[in-house]
Amino acid sequence: MRKRVVCLGSNEQEVQDFTSEFAADVDVQHFDNPTNFLSWLAKGEYFDAILDSASLTSPLGLNLIRTLKKDIGIKEPIFWLTNDSVSSGLQSMLVDAGVTDIFSQKIEKEKLLAQLQLTDTGKTAISATQKNPYAYQNPIGKRTFDILVSATALLCLSPLFLLVALLVKLESKGPAFYYSYRVGTGYRIFRFWKFRSMRQNADKMLTSMKNLNQYQTAIAEEPAQQFTSLCAACTAAGTNCQSPLIDSQGKTICEKQYKVAKQAENGAAFIKIANDPRITKIGMFLRNTSLDELPQLYNVLRGDMSIVGNRPLPLYEAEKITTDHFAARFIAPAGITGLWQVSKRGKGGNMSEEERKELDIEYAKNFSLRKDLQIILKTFPALFQKENV
Repeated sequence: MRKRVVCLGSNEQEVQDFTSEFAADVDVQHFDNPTNFLSWLAKGEYFDAILDSASLTSPLGLNLIRTLKKDIGIKEPIFWLTNDSVSSGLQSMLVDAGVTDIFSQKIEKEKLLAQLQLTDTGKTAISATQKNPYAYQNPIGKRTFDILVSATALLCLSPLFLLVALLVKLESKGPAFYYSYRVGTGYRIFRFWKFRSMRQNADKMLTSMKNLNQYQTAIAEEPAQQFTSLCAACTAAGTNCQSPLIDSQGKTICEKQYKVAKQAENGAAFIKIANDPRITKIGMFLRNTSLDELPQLYNVLRGDMSIVGNRPLPLYEAEKITTDHFAARFIAPAGITGLWQVSKRGKGGNMSEEERKELDIEYAKNFSLRKDLQIILKTFPALFQKENV
């Protein structure tokens, strides 16, 4: 009997290529948005497997898989398709969400058909992915601490909340509170609350201002890459290249040079703009004193975040951190304050993107309640430094 496979993703060409290659063995049903797919599913339509090629943070990505497996309770296997290498940490997240196996976009036909054949016997294949040694488990002590601190702070600071909300509304039209979708622990997406510190159309202005991004500027300031046989570091040391690559024409290039050039081509993962013109006067005060962050205590109470952890990222930033060991930053709790904030705050924007990622990974590997208390104590003096983060 022919198998019926659901393909989730926005790339029509990929679906056409798959349909053409598997036409003799598989019927393909394609959906490019979750609403249509869930409506189709609600009609009782049958299928044998799902192939998901969407980005992790898209509406068809990781959250939809969790919904299908843990809320709706579908039994059919879900296969994840990607063009990129997948770190052990990301593998653990995918498996935990309900992914059966991971394929490259160039699907191994025999392997997929073998996986689909197992559905006849009610079995599913077990993925060969490795468990991440740093997989985040929320300790009871840390969660208890978060609940006690956030609940007490929300109660005690309620008069301040009312005052700040009034000042925000008096200066500019719009709501006192603002939320955006952020990506936290395990690539989970949640509403991230702040006091509004920007004009109402701030998000629409961002595209035209990306040239002001401090992280992008740091990339642009790197020496122009000529792809010579030696990078500047090896030349200065008087050694041969320690990490040579061979391009398609057989020419030797330096891996370090290549990585910098590719990063410049793809753009910075983080976005931060000094003297951001979208910020209101009250908003600037709130940011300099970090009062705009207070509503995140509600996120902590809900369990979206912790008091201390790695900063949850906007979707457009998180989508760029999915393939190498930097994905380990998402295997730690998302937090209001964290290691990179207290390590580099007030340094005039001199923190590089790589430094920030490495600090996030360091926290993910070594966090503890004792370390959290140390970071909290360092956070208070950092609040009075000029640089806001």
